[in-house]
Amino acid sequence: MIDSTLLQKYNVAVPRYTSYPTVSYWKEDISVSDWKDLFSERFRTENKTNGISLYIHLPFCESLCTYCGCNKKITTNHSVEEVYIQAILEEWSLYRSLMVDRPLLCELHLGGGTPTFFSSENINKLIKAILQDCDLAGKYEFSIEGHPNNTTHEHLQTLHGLGFRRISYGVQDNDPEVQKVINRIQPFSNVQLATKLARDIGFESVNFDLIYGLPLQTVDKMRITLQQCISLRPDRVAFYSYAHVPWTSRGQRLFDEGDLPDTDTKMQLYLLGKEMFAEAGYSDIGMDHFSLPGDELIKARDEHRLHRNFMGYTTQHTSFLIGLGVSAISDIGTGFAQNDKKLSGYYEAMRNGELPIVKGWFLSDEDVAFRKYILDISCKGQTTFLPGHSQLLMEIVFPELLKYKLDGFLDFNDSRMWLTPLGRNFIRNICSAFDLHLQRGKMSSTKDLFSKAI
Repeated sequence: MIDSTLLQKYNVAVPRYTSYPTVSYWKEDISVSDWKDLFSERFRTENKTNGISLYIHLPFCESLCTYCGCNKKITTNHSVEEVYIQAILEEWSLYRSLMVDRPLLCELHLGGGTPTFFSSENINKLIKAILQDCDLAGKYEFSIEGHPNNTTHEHLQTLHGLGFRRISYGVQDNDPEVQKVINRIQPFSNVQLATKLARDIGFESVNFDLIYGLPLQTVDKMRITLQQCISLRPDRVAFYSYAHVPWTSRGQRLFDEGDLPDTDTKMQLYLLGKEMFAEAGYSDIGMDHFSLPGDELIKARDEHRLHRNFMGYTTQHTSFLIGLGVSAISDIGTGFAQNDKKLSGYYEAMRNGELPIVKGWFLSDEDVAFRKYILDISCKGQTTFLPGHSQLLMEIVFPELLKYKLDGFLDFNDSRMWLTPLGRNFIRNICSAFDLHLQRGKMSSTKDLFSKAI
């Protein structure tokens, strides 16, 4: 059991480290011409060695879930599907023109929004058009985020036929009162059916997304949700802390903040989840992710080949990710680029035959090195220091690591650092010690930028 005083002490605003530097530091005046040049250069190297990953953002939802911080567009008008798909394919064509060879596709993920807002016919049209321009790696992985209320047999059959074998269902919470206040009415019977359908059709991995810290959640209610979900034996579970950021997610202003669990209750919800998953035989991968024995994520973790990107933990080794669609982010190892968050801006760029990039960052040698430290800690629980960074480590990092060492989270010497079992519960905090942008105080406050660690 984790000491609650430690949880209180380290429940501070820190990034989730799906990137380094984090998005908050990126520049809005990034040169698209320079991005294209760097993209082409990196593609030549990465495509031949490790292949590429592809993320496609499908933003539409029929109703607003008030807790959601994702980029989404609420509509019941399904005529938007074909227009959006055409724009995605136009963006893909722009990227294909920058590639000297056919891309070797290792990983494909459909996120949202609600990807299953789109009809199975339109998903089939989109993916087939993408795949006809690609070669598939020997061991590729296709995955999708699905809503239990609208993921149909036709969806799953179509996706399976296209090569999808992993699906993640947004469960969040099964309690009717919680569902009502977050405007996501979703009977547990729908979760049961969607899970059974996926497995019957041949999906090899079913993930559940659950959230703790939602309004009206209590320990007793959460225990029931966890018992119900564990009874279905999802292969993976993402147990996320609710990020209350109403300054960026206006939908979160629609419920009473007084209904949010207090800090002590939220800590109890977190500890309950960790305890129940452990008792049910799940391994803690890190950063709120749990997997059953035999899962590929556990194998990759144990063999020190786990990777992390904007899609979360992955077994794929490629450091070349192309993001397509509104707000999507591309990561090519030495540079990041984010698309326009507004559909109007995204569509205008497509009409003009331009990449819809509005924000990004080109990594310095220092960024690349410290990004590796953060990825090592997130994925391997240890890292080895490079000799050329001795002064930076001594001046900035080691003083931060010392406080974590004193609390029993890690140990380190002049050449390496490694986490203790206790420290694996505080990965976000420990990664922040290596965040030079954060530690140098380039921002006056992180309170309104990042969610709390727990």
